[in-house]
Formats: sequence, structure tokens, C-alpha cells
Amino acid sequence: MATDIIKVENLEKHFGELQVLKDVSLNVKPKEVVVIFGRSGSGKSTLLRCLNFLEYPTGGCIEVDGTRLEYGHPTRARRDAIRQIRMKAGMVFQEFNLFPHLTVMENLIEAPVTVRGESKKEATERGKELLDKVGLSEKADQYPIRLSGGQKQRVAIARALNMRPKIMLFDEPTSALDPELIGEVLAVMKKLAEEGMTMMVVSHEMGFAREVADRMCFFDDGVILEEGPPDQMIRDAQHERTKRFLEAVL
Repeated sequence: MATDIIKVENLEKHFGELQVLKDVSLNVKPKEVVVIFGRSGSGKSTLLRCLNFLEYPTGGCIEVDGTRLEYGHPTRARRDAIRQIRMKAGMVFQEFNLFPHLTVMENLIEAPVTVRGESKKEATERGKELLDKVGLSEKADQYPIRLSGGQKQRVAIARALNMRPKIMLFDEPTSALDPELIGEVLAVMKKLAEEGMTMMVVSHEMGFAREVADRMCFFDDGVILEEGPPDQMIRDAQHERTKRFLEAVL
């Protein structure tokens, strides 16, 4: 049986007096696709941001591909561990977060060159392959302002992949898109899943979840209230809160 590539143990996150994550534990296996869904403010995005240490947990432990980090004060060793985790876990945001002053290709090669120390040539060659993968080869020299929302998000996915991550974290990647652009982003994500990429996806796209996910987790008030295979969750949720939420989005 494959060793878990993500281990979350008793994770907590407070923002002042507000506790957003409450003793959350979750394991993910290599090549598994986990879709996390729930009401706005339930803690879904905070979980992903804690996994990549864009938010610092206030309790618990996170392990990503063998790099383990328990809650504690910043030290050089902790900073090194966070850097390792960030290189292993690519992140795609709701609002794209592309650098507006850089071309598409410059966006793709910035992190591999500055963080991994790769040559510009190496990063660019892989960037070309990734733009082809997401169907945007012709956009390499364009600036983000010239792209549609769906194109920006596909560039953001290619940018994350250019760091050669073992895991991809998607934080509501289609929620800022017009309905006709959602499909082109989900198609790229589906292709990644088929290729065996480990993925954690915060999304309310139930069609995508039913087709692609191995497991769904329903977040409610900072805890995982219920989890299971997509068909079981969608057709036969056990908790009343899960049922009410699914009735609203399906």
C-alpha cells in the first residue's frame, strides 16, 4: 500500500479569537484526487494555504512527501522545511496571481530560475512543453492583460507545474471565471489527474468531482464533517448539513 504523500494531523488555525480550523486530520495517497467542498468561510481555503504555509498553522503537524513540520516558532530548520514543502506542492489560486509586468513565458520561468536555480534555457524549454499541454503555445510572448480569465488560469497551472511539484493544490480555480470558460480549466485539471498528479481541489464543481475525484471531503465550521467516494457523497450523504449543501449546488 502506498505511503501517504500528505499527512495532516490535528491541524488548527486561529485568526485572533476566531478558530478557522479545528483539529483537522487528513491523509492523501500518491495520485489521489481529493475534492474539498463546503460553505464559504468553513475553512477549506485556509487548509490549502496552511499546507503550503501561506498561512502558518497555530497547532498540529503537516507532512508533505516526507518533509514533516510541527507547529512551533520559526527557526532556520523550519524555514528550510517550509521551502522544501513549497517546492513539492504547487498552488493555483482563485484570482490567478500572474505577474502583470511579465510575459506568459516570463511568468513560467521566474520561480524555476530564482528559486530552483535552473538555467533560463532549461526552464524555458519545459515552459514551452507546459504551454502546449494547456493549449496556449501561441501565447508565450503575450502579457496577462491580453488573456481571458480561462487562459490566465491555464497559465497559472502551467506556472505551478514548471516547478515540477509532486502535488497540486487548487483553491477554487474556476470560481472567478465566466461559465463558458470553466470547462477549459477543468479539462486541464482532468488531464493532470489522468496523468497521475496528486491533487487537492477546493471546488463546488460537482460534475468534475463526480468524474475525477477519488474522495470528497465536506468542510463545515472548521472540521471535516463527512468524507467518502463521490458517488456515495453525492447520492447518499449521511449528515443533514452535507445533504442541504449538495441540494443547493447540484
